[in-house]
Amino acid sequence: MEKEKVIKKYRLHDKDTGSTEVQMAIHTERIKNLTEHLKTFPKDHHSRRGLLLLVSKRRKLMRYLKDVDIERYRKIIKELGIRG
Repeated sequence: MEKEKVIKKYRLHDKDTGSTEVQMAIHTERIKNLTEHLKTFPKDHHSRRGLLLLVSKRRKLMRYLKDVDIERYRKIIKELGIRG
């Protein structure tokens, strides 16, 4: 499953499944998938709403990480390719 691959790539230690970086990476993958889905089905407003909710959740996580540890924030932003 893709989610497990994302968790393995972005985790901070062996048992990490919920750190801010992991959550941001999972949200980013889901955002990419939903974006592709909406290109095919532009009238799918329920999925569009889900996409907007995911983007706002990721934005909140980004704001939190930026306030707590700016270096971790810069690293994950670069790795995920967000805000280029």
